[in-house]
Amino acid sequence: MSNLVPMQLARIIKSDISDNQVIYLKEVDGERQFPILIGYFEATSIDLRVTHAERPPRPLTHDLIVGVAQSLGAKIDCVVVTELKDQTYFALLRLQRDGESIDVDARPSDAIAIAVSFQPHLPILVASEILERLAPQ
Repeated sequence: MSNLVPMQLARIIKSDISDNQVIYLKEVDGERQFPILIGYFEATSIDLRVTHAERPPRPLTHDLIVGVAQSLGAKIDCVVVTELKDQTYFALLRLQRDGESIDVDARPSDAIAIAVSFQPHLPILVASEILERLAPQ
């Protein structure tokens, strides 16, 4: 895989009049940023975690994923946005278990919702080719 660039969640834009919500990822040590269109549920889940709002009494889907990984003895290590193809981003959750790295295919929105459910947030890494295509230096 290419060089990976550390990013952080910069903004969440929620709209009640549109099905598409937007999150912006921004370079940790730079100025490049880009939007990812996501669904309402994912935007709400990310917003709940970032604003530290009270969580529902029962686990949401993203909490369930974290719980399953932990129950199987895995540690969620980071999120990697790997590719941009036909205006669709691809990502994975990188887990560690018994010294082995396990990559699990995920939508970026779900992966980021999981990343921000941890304190501190898990690293969000983006393939450098994506940033070069979107915002050449």
